[in-house]
Amino acid sequence: MTTMTAPRPTDTTLAALLARHATERPGQSAFVEGEASLDFAALELASRRLAAGLAGLGIGTGDRVALWLPNGLAYVILFLACARLGACAVSVNTRFRAVEVGELMRRSGARALAYHPGFQHIDFDGILSEVAPQALAGLAHLVAVGENAGRAVSTPPVPGCAVARYDELGAAPPLDAPTARDESPAVIFTSSGTTRAPKLILHSQKTLSDHAQAVATAFGLDADGAATLQMVPLSGVYGFSQMMAALAGGAPNILMPAFDATEAVALIERHAVTHLVSTDLQCVRLLDEAEAARPFPSLRFAGFSAFTPSITDLVAQGDARGVPFVGLYGSSEIQALFAAQAPGDPPEQRARTGGRPVSPEAQVRVRDIETDALLPVGETGELEFSGPSRMLGYDRDDAASAEAITTDGFVKSGDLGHLEADGRFVFLTRRGDVMRLGGFLVNPAEIEAHIQALPGIEGCQVVAVERPGGARAVAFVVMAGGMPLDFRALRSHCLKGLAKYKLPKHFIALDAFPMTRGANGLKVQRTRLREMAEAASRGRSR
Repeated sequence: MTTMTAPRPTDTTLAALLARHATERPGQSAFVEGEASLDFAALELASRRLAAGLAGLGIGTGDRVALWLPNGLAYVILFLACARLGACAVSVNTRFRAVEVGELMRRSGARALAYHPGFQHIDFDGILSEVAPQALAGLAHLVAVGENAGRAVSTPPVPGCAVARYDELGAAPPLDAPTARDESPAVIFTSSGTTRAPKLILHSQKTLSDHAQAVATAFGLDADGAATLQMVPLSGVYGFSQMMAALAGGAPNILMPAFDATEAVALIERHAVTHLVSTDLQCVRLLDEAEAARPFPSLRFAGFSAFTPSITDLVAQGDARGVPFVGLYGSSEIQALFAAQAPGDPPEQRARTGGRPVSPEAQVRVRDIETDALLPVGETGELEFSGPSRMLGYDRDDAASAEAITTDGFVKSGDLGHLEADGRFVFLTRRGDVMRLGGFLVNPAEIEAHIQALPGIEGCQVVAVERPGGARAVAFVVMAGGMPLDFRALRSHCLKGLAKYKLPKHFIALDAFPMTRGANGLKVQRTRLREMAEAASRGRSR
């Protein structure tokens, strides 16, 4: 990261941002997908043509257009075309199925849905045919992308809803003047919804543009020769924020429709990729796939989000191979890449989730979860954030928005952490994951790290269950190579390094943790683990 400060952005709409690049660097590569590429001038023209095509379908200011698409040029051009019209893109994960797609369409009120029939052999038409008709009552148009678009046009999967071909819409005469304003809603992301119905998180043109330009400056994506590899789905805020930052910085985006470690290594080498932000699991797979001792000499910045509990040594692995990984922080409400550690920091600092906000206008504070008082540096509480990247709110849910956003404009993150003296912050765990054991608040990560230090433990997750004598910890462990669980060894190990009240009541072996697959990667279903812990505790108490 070259610096962690950024000038006040000037492009407050996405059409203005793209127009500036098309004027200043028309022949500079903007997006690459396989052998196809678009420079900035061609990208702007393509977005203007597609905007005209969408306008011909009746799509305009305030309308919602769902993008059920893989990473690719079509996704980017459709998004920018919607932004030019003042329409709002609704992000739909390609892994979603009938119930999930239907619920998102119903709640967002999307008038059009763009999809790629046959991508990775997914039966998109079949899935759409299974969606409850009332969920698609507001849908007026389908837009088919890819080689199977013609078949979708001839046999529409939604009765009464005609299908338009993406390539034909993109052949329209270009639309001249954009109709969007800086506060026009531009994109909707969905929360993971592991404990309740997913929320629809709404961002404006200005929040996207401001944040993208701040990230570009902070990470050095506006420097000569910068290029980024897009391995994370654009339908999630993590991949989307990386794409937008590279776009804002004028750097090429190398797109991967689906992650493949072998292909990713080849693309990094072929395009001299300088910037990479990804999940910890993808980073490990890249290192495993690369044969050279120091495999990625072109990389200047490599950020990761810690989604996989069993991966505890990524920074050490990277340092040994010349890749200085740094921890990141973000969320759909404040956008991904909100904060990052610095590549020049010591390994223990870079391994932390959190860091310094990329925008000089961003603010972070910590609130005591019991007294509601604001806390000083070093004391743990709920992290609250404000700044130019903050969401407008939860779409069509004023009550949830009022609950999440304070009267002075801070988002309550639901994450626990603390401030550091140098202006950074550290994320520790989700607020719902913190446990009160023996009268003390305990971060489960502390117990998990201690257990994972024992040889033979591949991963550990700790949750709490309420018992008549007070809450007790329950540890779920995944053993390496199918090794048997040695309860006595685990108990002895915990008693040697942890206070007795932190000792798990039960140790339960699993083949794998229950996971939820979202647009940003895999996440452990801790709610499911709590249910399993409760069942195990009741059974063993009889």
